[in-house]
Amino acid sequence: MSKILTPDELVERYGKLFCKGVVTLVDEANGIGQIIEDCIAQGPVEWDAVNRRRAGGAITDIRVQGTTLIMDTIIGEREVRFGPASKDLGGQGLKALRVEGDRIKTTWVGLAGASVGVGACLPQGPGTYEAEYPDDFKIGGSHAIEVTITTPKMIRIVFAVDDTDTKEKGASWVMMLKAGRSSPFGHFLEHKIVQLNPNVPEKTTNCVSVAVSFAVEERDVQKLTDYIVKYVKENTLSKNTTLAIFQGLKIPQNLVEYGLRAKKTILTIDMARDAAEKNDVRLVEITGKRGAIGAVAGIGCFDLGIRAASLPEDFEK
Repeated sequence: MSKILTPDELVERYGKLFCKGVVTLVDEANGIGQIIEDCIAQGPVEWDAVNRRRAGGAITDIRVQGTTLIMDTIIGEREVRFGPASKDLGGQGLKALRVEGDRIKTTWVGLAGASVGVGACLPQGPGTYEAEYPDDFKIGGSHAIEVTITTPKMIRIVFAVDDTDTKEKGASWVMMLKAGRSSPFGHFLEHKIVQLNPNVPEKTTNCVSVAVSFAVEERDVQKLTDYIVKYVKENTLSKNTTLAIFQGLKIPQNLVEYGLRAKKTILTIDMARDAAEKNDVRLVEITGKRGAIGAVAGIGCFDLGIRAASLPEDFEK
């Protein structure tokens, strides 16, 4: 037998805890997922990150950004191992991530005090449908818990744009940040300013492309895309604007290499189109073609962290 509780029922049982939201993404073509958990404080996030990394299981990488915990996972199941210190420290980990139609089920294991995080706090977070427990479960103290949390199945879409402003006015990073924040569709995830080769003769001032990413349910992909295309079309100031669109959690390596080349060499529109075609990047000419060069580079550099905003020499010193 099992017991299913909603987030509201968990709040009633344990009081309001600290998870501000949960987003679960999958890239089924590559067999990978990503769980983004937002907390009210950095301490619990860092502690959870260390415990979940130690436990292994279905998590392949884990990182902390402020009060947000980002976990890269497999789609499937792997054994969670707390190690010999578990009797003293407790522990928590992700046992499995499975896709079931338009929902995702993640199974978590917690021991002792760490069981509160995955058993009572995480399943309260906005973005959770319900949590399933053994019928006689107990959380906290010396107890162990296994809980399966159901969330919406979401996918990642990255939109990158270049050549939207002029030397007199406009700023691509401002326009795309406003687009991300204002979208009524999807969950706005990240905004990246990608530094490109400052020696390009056609640049306005800084020579950057700008990209934003969303987590979105499949039923809303076209609505989100239509919104971003319309927003850019209505707000660009240039006659050479192009938008690049990529879906998935894994940027292909040769697309990353294209993005890095755009930081130090002068590329052509044909090179951009070739890179887009070979790597499932859709190009939308908003007002012109030239922006394709930087827009594709914006996709390629999107997951490079601070390197996206840097010039090559910044990492050669």
